[in-house]
Amino acid sequence: MPSLHQHRLALAPFGVLAHGSIRTDAEEQKRKETGELGRTLFKPQWERTEEQKKMTQALEKVAREVGAKSIHAIAIAYVMQKVPFCFPIIGGRKIENMLSNLEALDISLSHAQIAYLESIIPFDPGFPQAMIGDGTEYNILTKMAAVFVKQPLAEPIRPSSNRLVYL
Repeated sequence: MPSLHQHRLALAPFGVLAHGSIRTDAEEQKRKETGELGRTLFKPQWERTEEQKKMTQALEKVAREVGAKSIHAIAIAYVMQKVPFCFPIIGGRKIENMLSNLEALDISLSHAQIAYLESIIPFDPGFPQAMIGDGTEYNILTKMAAVFVKQPLAEPIRPSSNRLVYL
């Protein structure tokens, strides 16, 4: 993310909905009852982990706060509001999926709601980010190579009540 901010690049993330793992307890129970397991080709374990259940509960809480119908819409809105130019690649197998994708475009999350969602599960950026850092501070090797002057970050695109109508 720091590189995206620094170079003003767009992001097109894949797997925003955790490949089907973001679902409510009721949705998971329905899957058990109907035998609909979803896509299991690359991930045979379709049931959610404890961490995924915690995140789902947090998404449900935020959905209630903003009046959203779907936790999927909250997850998509969260990702879209992390960097200025974020355009997630989102699929869907049902009409409900497409409707929640569209609902995300009308949701504006507060900084407190974003911080709350980020506090639920510790984030592991993996390599090389764990070595490089998150952009808030430069590591010693980077500091030895150059002098850096931090610039203010651009704000993410947020929904607007001013709607354009195209005919």
